[in-house]
Amino acid sequence: MTETASASAIAPSRTVAVVGTGTMGQGIAQVALVAGHPVRLYDAVPGRAREAAEALAGRLDRLVEKGRLDTEGRDAALARLHPAEELAELADSALVVEAVLEQLPVKQELFGALESVVGEDCLLATNTSSLSVTAIAGALRHPGRFVGLHFFNPAPLLPLVEVVSGFATDEAAATSAYETAKAWGKTPVRCTDTPGFIVNRIARPFYAEAFAVHEERGADPATIDAVLRECGGFRMGPFELTDLIGQDVNEAVTRSVWESFFQSPKFTPSLAQRRLVESGLHGRKSGRGWYAYETPGAPSKEAVRPEPHTAPPAKAPAAVTVVGDLGPARELVAMMTEAGIDVTTVNEGGPYIELPGDGQLVPADGKTSVEFADVVYFDLALDYRGATRIALSASEDTSERAVTEAVGLFQKLGKEVSVIGDVPGMIVARTVAMLVDFAADAVARGVASPEDIDTAMRLGVNYPLGPVEWNRRLGQDWAYDLLSALHERCPTGRYAPSLALYRQAYAGDEETGS
Repeated sequence: MTETASASAIAPSRTVAVVGTGTMGQGIAQVALVAGHPVRLYDAVPGRAREAAEALAGRLDRLVEKGRLDTEGRDAALARLHPAEELAELADSALVVEAVLEQLPVKQELFGALESVVGEDCLLATNTSSLSVTAIAGALRHPGRFVGLHFFNPAPLLPLVEVVSGFATDEAAATSAYETAKAWGKTPVRCTDTPGFIVNRIARPFYAEAFAVHEERGADPATIDAVLRECGGFRMGPFELTDLIGQDVNEAVTRSVWESFFQSPKFTPSLAQRRLVESGLHGRKSGRGWYAYETPGAPSKEAVRPEPHTAPPAKAPAAVTVVGDLGPARELVAMMTEAGIDVTTVNEGGPYIELPGDGQLVPADGKTSVEFADVVYFDLALDYRGATRIALSASEDTSERAVTEAVGLFQKLGKEVSVIGDVPGMIVARTVAMLVDFAADAVARGVASPEDIDTAMRLGVNYPLGPVEWNRRLGQDWAYDLLSALHERCPTGRYAPSLALYRQAYAGDEETGS
């Protein structure tokens, strides 16, 4: 795209070409077709483009059956769909989107060939999810017109599109790609060419922290998944989600991001997940991953999902004392009163809930129960009223009475209770703190705006809140304090708060005069 080229959306009358006719390529082609463009499909394997066109016709038929497209719209779309046997047939394209193998030489060779075919005003885009947009464009004569257009699978259904600017991408090209995706009914977000872009970069702790808790023998996969769903508000737990994605796929993305960041401890892959992949246990598609799944060759009884650990009924304390401000958990004070528990409040000290047997129930803060006389930790919740499960953490030295009273208290509030091992930061709290840190670091480095990061994480991976919004709700020093405590106990560098998070916390201290 030249310096003077328009930065508006590509007109529906202009041709969009899709190179690569797998699931993603077909999905992107469907999106462009339904938006009104003439679409050309090309694949290097002879006959594949025609097969893909036939498959697309079937997709459109199903949309008609579901009432999402009328017959006239289908017929008009099919009339605009043209399989191409030669790359030269893409010469009139205004946009070419590539969805071929995730191999840098393959993509570079393809775009080098495309440059000699298409016009100077043609926008070139890659749908890569793991390779550098800058590197793909590096061999081009005109890298300014090259951009990343990362759709999420299935492309026709998921709204998010990451519009990625490489080092040499012209602003006009990025804006044209953004406006085109928007005109197609998508929700585009803009980001720079960083490993993993927005979603795959910032989402790493959601998987990594759960796997770490499991590797530390803090809790089993079913319990961790249940806590993140029923307490943290996430749509799926990381173990069930990676089984759905494919352990090989998820681990490959994690490893790619880790290597791209020069093996930073922040992105260290999971050894337990590596062993799954090495064993061929890739999740649903192989019949077994973290969990077993029903397959034609496996009896259904082997595919029964294990239940999360849930504590048996316990007697709730009749009275407690709340010491200090419980912060994100302060709603518990009203909830306990409403449940008939006599609550006394003490403004100074804490924060903790003092139990009748002198045990303390403390919000997760990155420390461990074993460090204190009789402490039970409780996990962060997205919404303590709406949560149906809460996790408690205690050491072997914690008194049975303190644990029982803590269990009974939350059961009185209508929660299922999972007691896990003495894990610093627990499950939800350490996961959210790391997500907040990764987001703050990405904003500080100019990867994307706070608004685009939150949009990407809500739409791309269905998070209940974007990490920037979560940070606002929790307070700007909450994540810094928790990660500082975690880093002190696990000094590998993984939990060291980013400079961005440090600056936020310091600014908060300056404002309060502390």
